[in-house]
This record gives sequence, C-alpha cells and structure tokens, in this order.
Amino acid sequence: MDELRQRVLMLAAYIAENGATVRDAAKEFGVSKSTVHKDVTCRLKEYHSGLYEEVRNVLEQNKSERHLRGGLATREKYRILQEIQRKTS
Repeated sequence: MDELRQRVLMLAAYIAENGATVRDAAKEFGVSKSTVHKDVTCRLKEYHSGLYEEVRNVLEQNKSERHLRGGLATREKYRILQEIQRKTS
C-alpha cells in the first residue's frame, strides 16, 4: 500500500471511529487541516467508498455542531480569565 493511500485510510478511520473533527485528526497525525480535508473529502472516495460515507456523515455532524463548540470554547476562555483576575486582585 503506498504512503498516500495509507495516510488517507488512517485519517478516515480515526475520524470515523472517534467522531473527530478535521482539526483533531490533523493534530493527531501531525499534518495540516487542509491535508486532512483533501484526503477525506476527495481522495478517500476512490480508495474506500463505504468509509467515505461514514466520514462524510461525521463531518456533516461536526459542521452542524461547530457553532456550539465555538460557544463552549468562548465561555471557557472567559471563565479562565475571570479566575486569573480573581487570583490577581
């Protein structure tokens, strides 16, 4: 199995098994988000159509929830800033 195909399948399996985001997969495998996205949305379809459908569903779900994750991250950021402010006051 060539290196590209192996990477594509490993990224796709990781996303499908963990419900991971493109960002999570990129961080886990040490590649860019662009590489992950290209691998799982373009290349994967020609290598493994069944896995492609699984990954597509996960990415669709992640996309529909991203506004929620963003809100949670912002809330956590301000919670930490308030804690720091309390400690330094």
